[in-house]
Amino acid sequence: MRTPPEQLQQWLTEPESTRLEFKEAKARYDFEKLLQYCVALANEGGGKIILGVTDRRPRTVVGTAAFDEPGRTEAGLHQRLSHRIPIEELKLPEGRVLVVHVPGRLPGTAWQIDGRYLKRAGDELATLGDAELKAIFAETGPDFSAQVCRTATLTDLSPATVAGFRARWAQKTRDERKTGWSDAETLANAELLVDGGVTYAALILFGTRPALGRHLAQAELVFEYRSSEASGPAAEREEYREGFFAWHDALWTRINLRNDRQSYQDGLFRLEVPTFDEVQVREALLNAVTHRDYRLGGSIFVRQFAQRLEVVSPGGFPPGITPANVLDQQSPRNRRLAEALARCGLIERSGQGMNLMFERAIRQGKPLPDFTGTSAHEVRLSLNGLIGDPAFVRFMERLGEDTLRGFSTHDFLVLDHLHREQPLNEALRSRLPRLAEMGAVEATGRGRAARYLLSQRLYEAMGAKGVYTRKKGLDRDTNKALLLRHIERNRKVGARMEEFRQVLPALERSEIQVLLRELAAEQAIHKQGVTRAARWYPGPPPPDYSPGQPVANEPG
Repeated sequence: MRTPPEQLQQWLTEPESTRLEFKEAKARYDFEKLLQYCVALANEGGGKIILGVTDRRPRTVVGTAAFDEPGRTEAGLHQRLSHRIPIEELKLPEGRVLVVHVPGRLPGTAWQIDGRYLKRAGDELATLGDAELKAIFAETGPDFSAQVCRTATLTDLSPATVAGFRARWAQKTRDERKTGWSDAETLANAELLVDGGVTYAALILFGTRPALGRHLAQAELVFEYRSSEASGPAAEREEYREGFFAWHDALWTRINLRNDRQSYQDGLFRLEVPTFDEVQVREALLNAVTHRDYRLGGSIFVRQFAQRLEVVSPGGFPPGITPANVLDQQSPRNRRLAEALARCGLIERSGQGMNLMFERAIRQGKPLPDFTGTSAHEVRLSLNGLIGDPAFVRFMERLGEDTLRGFSTHDFLVLDHLHREQPLNEALRSRLPRLAEMGAVEATGRGRAARYLLSQRLYEAMGAKGVYTRKKGLDRDTNKALLLRHIERNRKVGARMEEFRQVLPALERSEIQVLLRELAAEQAIHKQGVTRAARWYPGPPPPDYSPGQPVANEPG
């Protein structure tokens, strides 16, 4: 795109509005702030962010040195927001101007950054309120799967698959009377037949191949097996354009044909774990079928590689769902379809499928489900089947099935984060005391300064005693002795906090400060100076000591 000079001049005369945002940005502009304004403008229908002009009228071009490589900035915006946002560079006699062309959000969706749905509020940014978000998400209209397909009849549905659904429903509810229902009664009682009309949910679940070709051709799944990650034709390809109940077992059987077993030693026994876990795969398929957008013409794609399975479904996440909250939020796009699958036991409760996928991955020592590449137009889910650390699998086995049954998904995530030495957010940290009571983790330190690690007995069971010792650190007296030794060795110039962090890398700054206060109370050390300039010296403070006095031996 190319903005003519006369268009820019017209923008400069207009007031700052929902479509225009002006920033002077002579020397630079913060990238995080640019992200936030892109989100806010998109939520307001899209517009332009113009850098290099004064933000008050009469506006003039002052030039900007911000983002000297616009293409690189475009790539950064796409990486963080999963949307293409073109940046145009205008070189004018008065100076360089950047025009950021922000597209508007799609109906029923809202942009967010770090979990915040933003809008503009005068010269500031604010978070969209609950009522505003609810109104946006309501734009998607009624449940598509509950709508009646006017051109479809009962003859478009497979009696065999309806019978299979009925048998599952009777078994789940332990009600044998359901087995005596006719197909029409079964469908009507499941709300898949409305006033004699066949719903799209019924077609998606039970439609014959000719019927889907006539009424809903996009309700198909395409399977590909690829022997490598290289592009090109698939080694095997199969199209499933029938109701879900006609092919879901057959597809798992096809995937399982190339499902290698990975083995690991556990004491005297050698145990095996499949590369592709059946529970994970089936839940991924259920999520794709239940939550895809059937108003779009694309198909669901399942691509199997040697150690990875990729499921791509049209339509992006349902409104309000992001990779960050996918385990905690519920927003079924096709509610009638989800309710039918719940009736027959394939979905136990809304949202459980994704939780099961994460839990199974952690229990088997595999990477977590990955949504890299997901955009507003499609969800891209990757299941990596490679066991990263067999020792962690043994760790999970040692906890015992009874213990694991009482775990929530967040409990599993805590163990996974501790194992991978990743930081815990507040929600995960709140799970630590309970896990400590169960013997799964141990605490070092007290209060908010406490640190947690996997329990000693489980590290020993994994054959990783050295790892436990490293993470646990030394006992309190030994840590104090190391600090005192370092201070004594540097008695002439004093020792600084950053040095103590090197001496005791396993401890947090606050934990080291507690040890220093104890040594000072014992008259073993004293401090001169304050904040970052503070230095510690051996022995009690001198008689004329003042805690805030300048450092005595500061180099000249």
